[in-house]
This record gives sequence, C-alpha cells and structure tokens, in this order.
Amino acid sequence: MVKSIKYLLVLSLFILASCGGKLDAGNINLENWKSDRYGCKGLRMDDLEELEKIKNTFLGANNQSIIKTFGRPDRVELVDKSQSFFFYFLEPSANCDGIKSEKEPLRVLFRMNAISKVSEVTITTLNP
Repeated sequence: MVKSIKYLLVLSLFILASCGGKLDAGNINLENWKSDRYGCKGLRMDDLEELEKIKNTFLGANNQSIIKTFGRPDRVELVDKSQSFFFYFLEPSANCDGIKSEKEPLRVLFRMNAISKVSEVTITTLNP
C-alpha cells in the first residue's frame, strides 16, 4: 500500500512538472507579438534586440510553455520523428496579404527534440 502511494506521488509530481506555464519573456511585448501573426504588422521586429539577448533562456522549455508565452506558432514543421520546429516570423511572410518578398523573411525557430523540449533557438532567414 505504501509502495503504491509513493508511486502515485512520484507520478503526480512528474505530470505537474511536465505541464508548463508562461515563460519569462523579458521586455518583449507579448500582446503585440500575439497580434502580429506571420509578422504582417512588423510589430515583432521591435523586440528583436531583446529576443537576441534572452533567446537561450528558452532552452529546455517544453512546447506548451512556448505556445502559452508566444501564442500559436506561425508554422510548425515536423522534420522527423525526433524533432520539430516552431516558426515565428519577425518580418512579413508570404502569408501576409499584398506581400511579395524576394527574400526569405527573418524568423525565430524553436527546435523541439523528441520529448518536446526546446533544444535550439535561432533567429534566421534560412529554413531548417
């Protein structure tokens, strides 16, 4: 009986630890960030400097914490069974009305490993 209670306690703690809340995003204006889907308004570019400073603080965060903090990703790409990418566009992307860009837009890529934890944060114009 005691063994099963310990097992349930450990299981409960694991479940609670795996659920993530919002992350500390420094001085990033998250309200503007979430309202700027696909970077169409250009509001996310205002936070580029802050994002570059704090991007490594997101390493190890789970995917749900990223979504709760930054909102639904503009694009999700599954590379293989062991990793995926969350894209958040900083510059207007092809999904914006009236935008025909000759270059790839600047974006933030959150690389997720097999257990949905952030393993890399990159600010780039390149695709993974």
